[in-house]
Amino acid sequence: MNVVRPARPIHLARPLALPCGAALPNRIAKAAMSEVLADRDTGAPTDALVELYARWGRSGAGLLLTGNVMVGREARGELGQVVVEDDRHLPILRRWAEAAQAAGARLWMQINHAGRQAPRTITTRPAAPSEIAMKGLRSVFAPPRALSDDDVRAIIRRFAIAARVAKAAGFAGVQIHAAHGYLLSQFLSPLANRRDDTWGGDATRRMRMLLEIVRAVRAEVGAAFPVGVKLNSADFQRGGFDEDESMRVVVSLAAEGVDLLEISGGNYESPAMMGGAPNAPKKRASTVAREAFFLDYARKVRAVAKIPLLLTGGMRTSTTMESVVARGEVDAVGMARPMAFEPDLPARILAGEASAAQEVELGVGIRLADDLLHTLFSQAQLARMSHGLAPDPGMSRWRVLLAGIWNGYVANPFACPAAPSPSRARPIA
Repeated sequence: MNVVRPARPIHLARPLALPCGAALPNRIAKAAMSEVLADRDTGAPTDALVELYARWGRSGAGLLLTGNVMVGREARGELGQVVVEDDRHLPILRRWAEAAQAAGARLWMQINHAGRQAPRTITTRPAAPSEIAMKGLRSVFAPPRALSDDDVRAIIRRFAIAARVAKAAGFAGVQIHAAHGYLLSQFLSPLANRRDDTWGGDATRRMRMLLEIVRAVRAEVGAAFPVGVKLNSADFQRGGFDEDESMRVVVSLAAEGVDLLEISGGNYESPAMMGGAPNAPKKRASTVAREAFFLDYARKVRAVAKIPLLLTGGMRTSTTMESVVARGEVDAVGMARPMAFEPDLPARILAGEASAAQEVELGVGIRLADDLLHTLFSQAQLARMSHGLAPDPGMSRWRVLLAGIWNGYVANPFACPAAPSPSRARPIA
């Protein structure tokens, strides 16, 4: 029996030149996932995190985006996230960058602040634009405090410091996270930002914090260092950050010379990034439209701004990935969860050896448990790879779920109960 191999994707294999003068080796990115593999006390990267990225460094992806690196300990959305406040962790950060880039990939540090999405286990007074609590999630997230003008300016400086340290550590770029309901996304949202000052009151002032961070980061890292932004197309909430406002932000980011815009959507209250928002795109007859969650938005961005685009969300076949790049609708495509199960998938796609990501069915039939399981199951695979083991998509769903709940999902779902830090974590067998 003759086996028909998929065609080698020509456009995905091409380098991508960025406005700053740097280039990505190809058009496939490993999108950000929550690793929760940092030291829970200090926020330092660990040997486990270095090992995981050494594995992804051999994946074939041209760009590797880290999970959230927070600009302060109180800014974390989960314990186990890396924290960069200064250069105290520079040696291990350098090891992380070297391991990830040894085979030619480019590693960008995703820098972020959780804002009001910092859970009670981390802070009982999370920061936010305004004193507006998370809708329906008060048991997890405490009511926030409104940031003062001085507070806002201090956080802008923290983003710039984190970017400076990333460059000093050998990272190839940074991505500013302004999506998914985190602090910068909160400032953009008229639902979360009820201020009437320099930092809120209308769409122009709501975007000012993001633009000031872009400028401060650029001033620290220089014109030749890549600076990207992750932005919501919309929050998918009535009265929230909508597509029209998002387009205005895109035009402003393009004017600032942002090197790569990653498109996403939603927040914890309405998680469109998981395909679960009430108003998220419905399935269509077209395979491309069915796979790419935010493709329609990307097409609209193309019409208003000249800025390199990275589209992440739902793409699972090489045909779809190749077609959206070949048609110029986006410049690169991102994959997250598929690379938790198949860490060499980009290389196999580029070699014409794989036509689609492996389908991994997750669910135990309880909606809230299933939502949690999607994250826990991916983190279980990352924990295995961080210890030199292969992913195991056949793991018991119930075992992963119960282990995550028992050990404390927010703290670190895959640490031994007695272990004080993820550096001593062990994967679920």
